[in-house]
Amino acid sequence: MAVIKELIRKESDGKLSFGNYELPSKAKVEDFPYEGDLLKVKTFNEITKLEKNGLFLYESVPGTAVNGFKETADGVEFTVEAKDDVQITLGLEDDTLYEIFVGGNSTGAVQTGLGGKLSISVETGNADAVDVKVVKA
Repeated sequence: MAVIKELIRKESDGKLSFGNYELPSKAKVEDFPYEGDLLKVKTFNEITKLEKNGLFLYESVPGTAVNGFKETADGVEFTVEAKDDVQITLGLEDDTLYEIFVGGNSTGAVQTGLGGKLSISVETGNADAVDVKVVKA
């Protein structure tokens, strides 16, 4: 896997790929059409952010490359890579219990608050790709 040179793209299977953690300065793509929505991505080595129709969807610190991002009614799944371990925040449903899987292993269940935000720590080290799946419990 590798960084997304065009910053965001729709894959042949309909999933999204976005982010470039190798960039030394901020870059962004606005109004990217995807399944009736408009997406905005901002990315560089310190942060990667994705918004859908102006609403928060994904943020990582430091920056990441995300492949196979798929949002469903039950949660979200994707593969993430970065130079260092990352803190990921997802925008999900308010006041909902989600089970988190990192690298195929459950790390437990977490309840979102009124803002619907859920944070995950992912050990990526050396740009290894790690599968992340978050589903309603």
